[in-house]
Amino acid sequence: MATAPRPRTTTRDPGELGRRLAAWLARRLPGARVTGVRVPGSNGMSSETLLFDLDHPDAPVTGCALRLAADPAAYTVFPVYDMARQHRVMSLVGTHTDLPVPHVLWLEEDPGPLGAPFFVMARAEGRVPPDVMPYTYEGNWLHAASDEERAALEAASIGVVARLHEQFPAEEAEFLLPAVEGSPLRRHVTAQRAYYEWVVDGLPRSPLVEEAFRWLEDHWPDEEGEPVLCWGDARIGNIVYDGFEPAAVLDWEMAAHGPRELDLGWTVYLHRFFQDLTVSFGQAGLPDFLRRDAIEERYARLTGHTPRHMEFHTLYAALRHAVVMLRIAHRQVHFGEARVPEDPDALILHRASLDAMVRGTYWRDAGYAG
Repeated sequence: MATAPRPRTTTRDPGELGRRLAAWLARRLPGARVTGVRVPGSNGMSSETLLFDLDHPDAPVTGCALRLAADPAAYTVFPVYDMARQHRVMSLVGTHTDLPVPHVLWLEEDPGPLGAPFFVMARAEGRVPPDVMPYTYEGNWLHAASDEERAALEAASIGVVARLHEQFPAEEAEFLLPAVEGSPLRRHVTAQRAYYEWVVDGLPRSPLVEEAFRWLEDHWPDEEGEPVLCWGDARIGNIVYDGFEPAAVLDWEMAAHGPRELDLGWTVYLHRFFQDLTVSFGQAGLPDFLRRDAIEERYARLTGHTPRHMEFHTLYAALRHAVVMLRIAHRQVHFGEARVPEDPDALILHRASLDAMVRGTYWRDAGYAG
């Protein structure tokens, strides 16, 4: 999936969206012109992003990005897209922290104008580590950078996560808790289990995913830690960089109220996903970049909090990623881009690493002492 052409994500026509957007904006800024409508090359697999320029003397910004709830006709990745929630999270992060989160502008909850709710924010300029082909592959800007430049990017990126956790008032994130019983971590896992049930409804179930859920129960942390605002999709592919410094922190739809390690586990595993994939295709990748031990050490130095239960949280990240990948694979089947294999676990591109985590061999085989 990460090395093939991007799967289909929408049935919408960008030109038509641009025309409807111009009509919507004209009611807020009479005489405004919308130009340069385009879809970014790194457009996500879930919500859609549209870039455009705004020409009006009273425009708050000229370069804009529109975040649009997923196309209901495109076999959506998630069952619900709460754009007001994303808008609120970004607004609060902008208020309470010094993170470079894009300034959010208008929120439209009525699906009428564009076919789904959306919000508009200031556009960030810079470059993003690519998912396709992954930034761990030879030939892209991050792979071609020097060791010193990548080290600077790594340090700054972990600093983003640390500052979010340290600066944001934890109680302001409680509205993100799922409406189920239990601690913040228990609620998060319960919600992920419900998401898995939605993904496989009427389809073959995944033995590996279900074994991983059982592993979580058998290895539940004795101390979960105090909850913070978690970014949710904490990875360098969601940061726009100016040179090697973060210029914008994007994609807050998975934001959560939970232990810090939710973000740290996701940061560690999502890099491992690309690194393992790169090695499997015969390239060296970036073996000294975003190492788990370096991430844990730097985060502890910045915050005073030593990450705990990281085997639990990296496996949980791999499990969550597996469920998302199942849904994306099913969408490819829906659009005739793939066929259903006999083994449902074959749809999980990183099944070997998730299986190794369940068996307790992954980090040892990767050269880590613990």
